[in-house]
Amino acid sequence: MHRGEIGRREFDRATLGRGPVAIGRVREASSVLADGVEQFIFGDVFSGSGLGARERELLTVAVLAAIGGADNQLGVHVPAALVCGSDAEELIQLCEQIAPYAGFPRALNALRAVRAVLEEQGLPLPLPVVEVALDGCTTRANEVGSGDDGVVLLHTPGLDRRMWREVIRVLPDDTHAVAPDLRGAGTGVGAPAPESLGQMVDDVIGVMDACGLARAHVVTQGVSAAIGCALAARVPDRVTGLGLVGPRVMMSDLPPVPRDLAAQMSATALAEDLWAARYARDRFARCDAAGWDDLRAVLGSALAQVPAHIPVTVAIGANDLLVDRIWVAEAFGREHVVEVAGAAHLAPLEVPRACADALGIGV
Repeated sequence: MHRGEIGRREFDRATLGRGPVAIGRVREASSVLADGVEQFIFGDVFSGSGLGARERELLTVAVLAAIGGADNQLGVHVPAALVCGSDAEELIQLCEQIAPYAGFPRALNALRAVRAVLEEQGLPLPLPVVEVALDGCTTRANEVGSGDDGVVLLHTPGLDRRMWREVIRVLPDDTHAVAPDLRGAGTGVGAPAPESLGQMVDDVIGVMDACGLARAHVVTQGVSAAIGCALAARVPDRVTGLGLVGPRVMMSDLPPVPRDLAAQMSATALAEDLWAARYARDRFARCDAAGWDDLRAVLGSALAQVPAHIPVTVAIGANDLLVDRIWVAEAFGREHVVEVAGAAHLAPLEVPRACADALGIGV
């Protein structure tokens, strides 16, 4: 295949068929530049197999943002990055990454270009973030909505508040939802490893107070179920229900905190390599779960202290191999266990709407 044909095909793929129009406009004035775009830029460079299409488009957006004065080209390559699998939030964080190295003016100009494309395509901006002062440290939380009643979402060790991003987005519009970075995780400022389960419960109460949540349906993932159960025992008048996704106790045949993503997500999710898989892979690669391992050991005792009037729902991914289903059935009763189709352990990342519906918070 001729280099020009390869280039046109690559340009068409990234721009959803708008390539010929753009190249045609250039060719009307300069066949030299049109050939350069088709044959060199897209035929030789963009079509190479050394870097994936998504990585090439992200790099291109970063370079265009850094050099400045390339608004027209950003208008082509920001949509192309989305077509090639980039996440909207990744593009916004790319703009933030520009600031320390190329300066705020160019970062802000890039952000304007990215936001224009997101608004044109109806894609959401990142969830609002609030900073919360706790005892001896500061943390951050995603918060949407308002009101005395709402939902608190507690992440699993190794991940952070962003694991609940898509779950929050499928909740009813009037839901007051709060997802904090727990101690020692995420972007908490100066948040050391947790010293005890009681300290983590104190932190959640502090976040609820700061966000004006008098009562909340508390949703957890993995071993953070111990925090939710202990919270319900400590302040039963403030917990309207517990939703435990994949609650875990110590299992002798499994490592304390599995970092192999294949044990956490389905093969389909990993093969598609969308935002959820990339996010989880990056977080687990940086995982420091100090202070979290003991939570599995205390889950059983924490569960026993949950007041009987607080409803508990357990959601388990149909392909979750990390949960002891016999223990779950005995501890919670089979009538309180819901299977989430199409998911492994990290159901909130793989099937957020199905997970929210299973827990009764998506309706």
